[in-house]
Formats: sequence, C-alpha cells, structure tokens
Amino acid sequence: MSFTRKYRADSQAFDLSRHNPADKSDVPDSKAERRAATETLSIELDRLQDILYGQNKHRLLIILQGMDTSGKDGTIRAVFRAADPLGMRVQAFKAPSEDEKARDYLWRIHQVVPKNGEIVIFNRSHYEDVLVPQVRGWIDEAEFKRRLRHINNFERMLAETGTTIVKIYLNISKEAQRERLQERIDRPEKNWKFNPGDIEDRKLWGSFMQTYQTVIAATDSDHAPWYIVPADSKSSRNVIIVNILLEHLKKLDLAYPEADTSGWPETVE
Repeated sequence: MSFTRKYRADSQAFDLSRHNPADKSDVPDSKAERRAATETLSIELDRLQDILYGQNKHRLLIILQGMDTSGKDGTIRAVFRAADPLGMRVQAFKAPSEDEKARDYLWRIHQVVPKNGEIVIFNRSHYEDVLVPQVRGWIDEAEFKRRLRHINNFERMLAETGTTIVKIYLNISKEAQRERLQERIDRPEKNWKFNPGDIEDRKLWGSFMQTYQTVIAATDSDHAPWYIVPADSKSSRNVIIVNILLEHLKKLDLAYPEADTSGWPETVE
C-alpha cells in the first residue's frame, strides 16, 4: 500500500470532515506492534538521512500542523528517534517577535528552510500566519486570499530550487484533544505543557476546522502535498508518518558521493 496515496489530501474534492481522526485501518492491530514498526522504520529513515547528508544535494522540508495536543512534539521524538542530529534540524514557530512583525510574515520562515543535505522539521509554520489571523478576525477576506497566494508561490519557489516539501496535518478529534488537555491539568509532570490559551482556541474549534479546510484545499499541490494523518492514536500516527517520509526519500536519487581515491595509501600505518 502507498501511504502517500492513501493519506494525500485531494485538493479537487477535499473534505476534512470525511477523514476519521481515529482511523487505524492501515496499521498493525496492537500498540506494541505499531511501536515496533515505527522503531524499525526509523532506523531505515536514519540510513536514508545519512545518505542525504553525505550527498549534500537534496533538501527535505517537513511541515507539521495541527490543533493543540495533536502531537507535533511527540511525532518528532518517535519518528526521528534513530536519526543523527547531524543534518537534521527542528524549527518551532511561536508568535512573531516585534522584529519579525516589522517585516513580511514569510521573512522569518525563509531564513530557516533547509540547505543542501539537510532535513528540517517545522513544528508549526508559515500556516500559522494565515490560520490564526483568519480565525481571530485580524485580517479580511482579501488579505486571507493574498496570503494563500503568497504561500503557494513561496512553496513553488522552494520546490523549483530543490526542496522536497511534505506537509502533514495531524488530524485529532475534539474529544481526544479534551482528554489530552485534561491530562496536562491532572498530571503534575505534564502541568508545564498546559497553556490556558489552548482552552480559548478550543472554543473556536469550528472556525479552526473550517479554516483548515479552506487552507489545505487551497495549498495542496503536487510540489507541496498535504497529508491528512489520523492523530487520535499516537502509535498509529507515528507509523503512518514514518512511512510517508520514507516514500518521499526513496523517490530521490540518493547515493553516497564517490570519493577521489587517487593517491590514497593501501593501508593506514
């Protein structure tokens, strides 16, 4: 089965409500099996990452988006658990600073995209600059559409200059989010994760879902595809994502660079 085909958002007929956040139909039955599969596949991911870094030719940008508690941090920890930090970077985006707000909203994004041989994971991304302002009513419809056009053009430029883009929406249900937020309140070791602002965003769930629907449909493309990954089950989410990433990496002409061995000694004394 092709995971990239199964979970790809169809921009021509995309309907977020038809994607089941609890779907486990294409992963092993038990949590233990799913965790084992992710561990095994993450080793293969590390192998390909090592070639990508050594070849110093391709760039991979992974964008993780989703509602609070959908598992962006957990995905990074589980999927890249075997990866060598050399050649991989995680970039988290929070509210823009005053310095960033004094420039166009893509300025802070462009300076942290991957360079040759690098995998960069965006924990949130430039999509926050269209999702949140639209839901909060900070921009009008004309500006909303302009920003969608800006993002499409920006991603096309990245793709045409050698960056493979993989965009993943972590599709969590409102009930699963409630349980995870409650856990952050109930368990002292998770209290630090709780942000009262998450409750305010939760009150706007319907608006966020409607805006995600519009944004994903408007920005899904062959050069920057969206994947809708069920995220109610953490172990299912992880095994699906690692398979999606492996499929993309295997499409690249990855090969270790050939070294010029002329003049090398036969043995090292």
